[in-house]
Amino acid sequence: MQVRDAVEADAGRLAELTDAPRDVMRNLIHDRTVRVAESDEEISGFVSFDARERTVHVTQLEGTSDACTRLLEEPMSFAAGEGMAVELLVPESNDTVRQAVEEAGFERDGTGPTFDGTPTVRFRHDPS
Repeated sequence: MQVRDAVEADAGRLAELTDAPRDVMRNLIHDRTVRVAESDEEISGFVSFDARERTVHVTQLEGTSDACTRLLEEPMSFAAGEGMAVELLVPESNDTVRQAVEEAGFERDGTGPTFDGTPTVRFRHDPS
């Protein structure tokens, strides 16, 4: 599995993975750090994140179990190099992402907001 920076041409596949409009994914690629995981030249997942106030915020994580596990290394590596924590919200119903997050050493840090009727759980990884 290869991980690379997302490019505008990836917006269609990212839209498929999230059921979001292509324009939204194109804007995400321009506004955040976005990495994609590829297996056999097909995108199998992506992670988007940004950093502010001593914390790296993972704004989206989608894909196969293997892709999510590998993609989490990207914001975690950046955060470790900067001495920052990493936070993300995981929909309660998304077992694939939750499992990858827990296996990466994140801890539950309370409940998050509800998006479109879906409750979320806040996870945090603090390397200190």
